[in-house]
Amino acid sequence: MKQLGVLDTAFINLEHPNTPQHVGGLGIYDPSTAPGGFVRFKGVIANFERRLLKHTIFRSRLLKVPGNVDRPYWVEDANFDVEFHIRHIALPQPGDWRQLCILVARLHARPLDMNRPLWEAYIIEGLDNIPGVPKGGFAIYTKMHHSLVDGAGGSSIMSVIHDLEPDPAAVPQAPDVVTVDVAPGTMYLAGSAAVNNIKNSVKMLTGGVSVLRDLGKMAVGMAQKKIPIPSIKSPRTRFNTPVGPYRVFEAAEFELADVKFLKDAAKVKINDVVLSVIAGGLRRYLAHHNELPDESLSVSIPLDMRTRRGLTDENNQVGSVFVELHTNIADPLERLAAVYKSSQEAKIYGENSPLVDVLRLAGVMSPAITTSLVSSYVNNGLTRHLPLGISSVVSNVAGPNFPLYSAGAQMVRYYGLGLLTPGVGLFHLIFSSNGIMTMSILGDRNAMPDPAFYRECIEQSFDELLAAAKNIANTDSAAKPASAPAKRSAAKSGTVKKAASSSASSASAKKPAVTQAVKKPVARKAKSASLAKASASAKVNGAVADDTKVVPIKNTVS
Repeated sequence: MKQLGVLDTAFINLEHPNTPQHVGGLGIYDPSTAPGGFVRFKGVIANFERRLLKHTIFRSRLLKVPGNVDRPYWVEDANFDVEFHIRHIALPQPGDWRQLCILVARLHARPLDMNRPLWEAYIIEGLDNIPGVPKGGFAIYTKMHHSLVDGAGGSSIMSVIHDLEPDPAAVPQAPDVVTVDVAPGTMYLAGSAAVNNIKNSVKMLTGGVSVLRDLGKMAVGMAQKKIPIPSIKSPRTRFNTPVGPYRVFEAAEFELADVKFLKDAAKVKINDVVLSVIAGGLRRYLAHHNELPDESLSVSIPLDMRTRRGLTDENNQVGSVFVELHTNIADPLERLAAVYKSSQEAKIYGENSPLVDVLRLAGVMSPAITTSLVSSYVNNGLTRHLPLGISSVVSNVAGPNFPLYSAGAQMVRYYGLGLLTPGVGLFHLIFSSNGIMTMSILGDRNAMPDPAFYRECIEQSFDELLAAAKNIANTDSAAKPASAPAKRSAAKSGTVKKAASSSASSASAKKPAVTQAVKKPVARKAKSASLAKASASAKVNGAVADDTKVVPIKNTVS
């Protein structure tokens, strides 16, 4: 038995039917790599069960303290039933991408059963009319409560539920004997709560003194202009209305080589490219609805606090900062430069501000108080007035640079899903792996009734930025004297040429198969080439080469 940490408890306390606090993921798999070339559902269940039994957190349920006066505990469930958590479903005919998005949105909208281990998995068949999905291919959608994992720890969770070899028999078997916890009695929990409340009061007092001291240092730094002052006056949009219980899901894909080209051409970070693309997408989307503000929008960026706090036993170690998107700048390259400046300022602010840990407040107070405040806040529609004007949360997660398998089937694509908070009805989750970057879009259905159109806005924003960068690169190359290329390093020259030729300008449709597959996953029927290329590469080479490592900003969740 283990008591939840402060931040893990915060996500339990923030749970509400309209804004359930779980995150998810959607993987698409090629069964041809499995022994025999096909996969049975019982094989997937057996593979999950064997691996999950070795990790107690997936067999643990919440045990609340009487009266909710103290943080809850994780106890290993003696009645754990893996078949309750893993379900087998299929898309109705014709089984296309739009239907898959609708199904995933509905599954992600449903809260988890808080009386059982806080995760579920769905094996989804019937993907026959999604271009690019290998023959017999299937999807696995998983969701788990945020109290179990944050975005930066997501890669470790993926390793838990996947194999590293196509032959699951090569994976060591789970232990034959599994121990479980005996739930303590009411008197024991009440006594522990009394002791913990005394300890927590002392921690709150000392922590309050520490926060005041850090706030003083930050104020001095701001006065001396060593620490930038964050923007807290961003305009509110349709995504700041009260979030309802229904969701929409969409996704775009991009070649990581193109993203790297943009990063190198503009001398910025990959996350700056991502933010600038989102800014362009929001510009197009809101302008289409005649709702684009004259001032810049802002987003929240989760921060991985592991390097700041050091190692702890909490599942979550995440903070957040605000970054201006400069949606008031029309030129894509000028906007990218402005986003880079804002993200650097946000980084400095995050390194010096104790306010990046503000989410912990939801876990410091007793659950009885916090859950009552959250319910009142959401049920009375106070989200219209209280939160800052944050239009979205943007989380960037690095995936593995090696192939993963489920019951022998290779994962050829992965899309992450975040969570919505009462005052922010849009979440972007970026996942990079094996040369492809996916951008998943989760939104409140009332705020975004047209997710496919927003995905097109994102794709057009990326094309516009890529075309502008390549136009500058080509102009600079043409302006150099004939002898200049000989003075450049071969590696740099080759990189620029390869990036410039790997995909055409955004206005044209002459993109490589993978990029085009991404750009038009559904409406433009191009997802097929992307998935098929990854699958074929895996069959020939056993893996998809990738020399890129994207560092999670957590950037991530959340």
